[in-house]
Amino acid sequence: MLAEPLDHLIDNAVVTVTAAPWVTRKEVARLPRLALWAFCLTWLVPGLVGRDPWRHLDVTSFAIMSAMAEGRSSWWQPVIGGLPVEAGLLPHWLGAGAILLLGDVLSPLLAVRLAFGCLLGITMAAVWYATFHLARTEAAQPAALPFGGEAEPVDYARALADGALLALLATLGLLQLGHEISEELLQLAAVTAYLWSTAAAPWRGVSARVVMVISLPVLAASGAPWLAVSVGLVGALICSRSSYPGARNLVPWVFCSLGAAAAVTSALSAWSWPYALQLSWRELGLILRQWSWFLWPAWPLALWTVWRWRAHWSSRHVALPQAVALCAIASSVLLGGDDRTLMLAVPGLAILAAFALPTFRRQASAAIDWFSIFFFSASALFVWFMYGAMQTGWPAKPAANVVKLAPGFEPQFSVVALALGMAGTAAWVALVRWRTARRVHPLWKSLVLPAGGVVLCWLLLMTLWLPLLDYARSYRPVVTKLLPHLGAPNGCVAVTGAATSLLASLEVLAPRRYDASPQAADQGGCTAWIHVVKGEGTGLPDTLPGGWELKARVVRPTDRDEQVGVYRQQPGAR
Repeated sequence: MLAEPLDHLIDNAVVTVTAAPWVTRKEVARLPRLALWAFCLTWLVPGLVGRDPWRHLDVTSFAIMSAMAEGRSSWWQPVIGGLPVEAGLLPHWLGAGAILLLGDVLSPLLAVRLAFGCLLGITMAAVWYATFHLARTEAAQPAALPFGGEAEPVDYARALADGALLALLATLGLLQLGHEISEELLQLAAVTAYLWSTAAAPWRGVSARVVMVISLPVLAASGAPWLAVSVGLVGALICSRSSYPGARNLVPWVFCSLGAAAAVTSALSAWSWPYALQLSWRELGLILRQWSWFLWPAWPLALWTVWRWRAHWSSRHVALPQAVALCAIASSVLLGGDDRTLMLAVPGLAILAAFALPTFRRQASAAIDWFSIFFFSASALFVWFMYGAMQTGWPAKPAANVVKLAPGFEPQFSVVALALGMAGTAAWVALVRWRTARRVHPLWKSLVLPAGGVVLCWLLLMTLWLPLLDYARSYRPVVTKLLPHLGAPNGCVAVTGAATSLLASLEVLAPRRYDASPQAADQGGCTAWIHVVKGEGTGLPDTLPGGWELKARVVRPTDRDEQVGVYRQQPGAR
């Protein structure tokens, strides 16, 4: 007789500001490890295999790593096309080392992506264990039930850790950038390792200190020395105010790590100040709009945690992830809204989001579930609909829109891609049925559908739409058309006016010796000249000084304002 009223009272309890709400044992049921591993692998593997390096930092970073591994670039001063480029050295050393170590077994691109995929794995593990240790602290524990039956501390911590990992996987901004080759992935792993070290200090004394000493120097050597200083200082302050001796004893090791980070940054001459806050109201509005989708759904849950745990702002389970996330957000704003730096705030926000789960009422959880079902189901249907239009040409209008947006694209059919897409869709249907067919009690239930929906859409994009995305986001269509006019593979090609990503794509997709110095075409050592012009209405000249004659004019299918021309020298011009 009392069971139903008690359940109703627990589900609708008002959260006090002195402790977490009541949490029963059935609410901390463990997420099956097989299901959790399936979530992580299905999120991680698509996007790491089977695609070209995309424009901008993805292909640029890989080109630098390849040049280092092949001896075409100094390991201390990276160059592309003979021109120096700004880059954090340690991530590129990691990629070049992966090529040298695995190059005989795997392709260079797959070797690098395997190494950076491991960094994502470290990020996932560190977020889970950091949340687990923070949830074990006394201030984070739920209130005791009047008649017993409350959750055990370890089970409660495990349920919140599962929720934090699901929140990490569900965050939209981590999808594309997290699967690209960039120095920010090593920064992300270093930030989450730092979070774990600070969170685990009361229970993992030696290992926490070792990771602490390593994490900040790695963050500094990856191109973020000032972020390393800021998170180190706020972490030392939070630990010094902790009631746990293990956390207070970590403070000297934080300063040792800061000293090592300063030494590494000085050795690499990386103490430049990249920040310059010059934002208009319009730019600030664009940044806020970026946050609204990039950090979804972690940011509303994190704000809810900060409000409902407002009496515990000085406690480590709220103060630590909040401080680290704010440092990354401030750094992103000072860089003009840089999204790659904003990605470093995701682990802290995911941890904060987990602590919102015990405070949810049933109505809030249901709202998240139904929004996730409708939004991600509609997104998946749209992907399937456009895939069918691309493959069959029907309906005609959507197929014509694809041709208009990506001229020259030829759809490719893959049985493997189709099978993976169908399997992912079937798994989504089963997940929705499981969530809606019965009353589910575990704390992590509210994040299962958001994480599952993100994983489904990413899987469909990286299987059904991958040929189209490769065609639109890589320089392969341009390089393929230029290749017949570039001469022998051991020849030299002069390049002028090209963006760094195009120059990097040329080195990766059409290996030659490219010389982007201003005098390259006049020195007489190059057999071809690639000249790039930008701007609407700007055309390539038929000839260039020195007897260079235009042989091919190429326009990237999804960017009509950039024209790439390849010139060959007329016989006897010199």
